[in-house]
Amino acid sequence: MAVTLMDEDAPAEQGKLRPPSWLLMLAEPRALFEFNSSLLLSPLLLQAPRGDGHPVLALPGFLASDLSMAPMRRYLSQLGYDAHAWNMGRNFGGVYSKRQALRTLLERIHEQAGRKVSIVGWSLGGVYARDLALQAPDLVRSVITLGSPFANDIRATNATKLYELLSGEGVNDIPGLREAIGGDLPVPATSIYSRTDGIVNWRTSLVRPSATAENIEVHLASHIGLGVNPAALWAVADRLAQAEGEFSHFGRSGPFAIAYAPPENAQS
Repeated sequence: MAVTLMDEDAPAEQGKLRPPSWLLMLAEPRALFEFNSSLLLSPLLLQAPRGDGHPVLALPGFLASDLSMAPMRRYLSQLGYDAHAWNMGRNFGGVYSKRQALRTLLERIHEQAGRKVSIVGWSLGGVYARDLALQAPDLVRSVITLGSPFANDIRATNATKLYELLSGEGVNDIPGLREAIGGDLPVPATSIYSRTDGIVNWRTSLVRPSATAENIEVHLASHIGLGVNPAALWAVADRLAQAEGEFSHFGRSGPFAIAYAPPENAQS
């Protein structure tokens, strides 16, 4: 497996990254184990910090629907958040074509709640989330992404060609916007990722660490399972519990501490 990961990181051409190996991709069904683990460990998960009732918008990944984010929304609701679905059916992609609809959705949630909205985006949903934070920073409280390809060589995924086919958009279209999404955000940002992601090269999920931006690596998580992985869920809850206008880096403690890599590993 170590050889596989090294091959994944090696550039196919100068300056380019490879998508995850087929071995990692074939291991993605372990997401079912991650989901079952969350069910089994739900008493521990509910010991996470309680929410303050602010709205949280959950955005699904490519080819997924609100059903994929239902466990996340249910968990956040149990912790006291006002969790919202995106209500746009299955996500067939379109960072540019969906911009206005997502902006309208964000504005509606903000107006109804009278509070800033945190956005949790899984995979492509995280790319949407970062774009929303750039468009409307006054409406967004924080952004949390899960296995989202927004940085470095964003073509290094096993879904790029299918995304371009179904969405009708090239990932290199409007490069200025693409670069902005991969840059620093005007709101607190957390990227949760795994080196054993079988769909997205983990290096495309790294933010530039700063006083309000961080990376959290979850050991052995799959791409499909990141949104239901118990350690990832705990990290999301911990990040959302921070008071508005405040940010401190993830402490990597609690019942799932062993599942997180040290923060310095993100750049190695």
